[in-house]
Amino acid sequence: MKISARKLTAAIGKAGILPEQLAESIAEGSLRVDDAARAIRNWSRGVDHPRCKAPHVARMASALGVEPKDLVVFTSRVYSHRGSPRKAKLLTDLIRGKSADQALNLLAFSPKRAAVNVRKALLAAIADAQMADASESSLVVCESRVDQGTRLKRFQPKDRGRAHPIIKPMAHITVSVEERKGK
Repeated sequence: MKISARKLTAAIGKAGILPEQLAESIAEGSLRVDDAARAIRNWSRGVDHPRCKAPHVARMASALGVEPKDLVVFTSRVYSHRGSPRKAKLLTDLIRGKSADQALNLLAFSPKRAAVNVRKALLAAIADAQMADASESSLVVCESRVDQGTRLKRFQPKDRGRAHPIIKPMAHITVSVEERKGK
């Protein structure tokens, strides 16, 4: 679960609450009021520092009069996929913007090797959304990307004492879903 800057600023504008007033409602325990105000300004800009946790989201949602699922994006990551980021990027580009059901069907019948891990990340994001009582039929893949991971370096022995390098790339796959209302 990750706070969405776009959804948070829209909810703050719709409720007509100042960020300082919202900070007073979430400032309990770990955050002081001035730290909470700074955190809300960061979250509104898209910076997730300090990390927005589920209790913060729940308090903000109750102060703004919305559901917690209306402020967040459900994200899942698969680290160190043994495959090229360039090949996995073909699949993440394929499912971006599609509904969750349509994306699952595309990945289930894809012959590409990376489809297994992209599908795993998508299923984890969908499960996270279901735990927050989001409607599965209205989930849309809002973000899907592949980042460069570490590279395994191996060597193939050749004649006359030489060695040829073999680079085995890895990728980090990120898939996010959000609940969208009717178009």
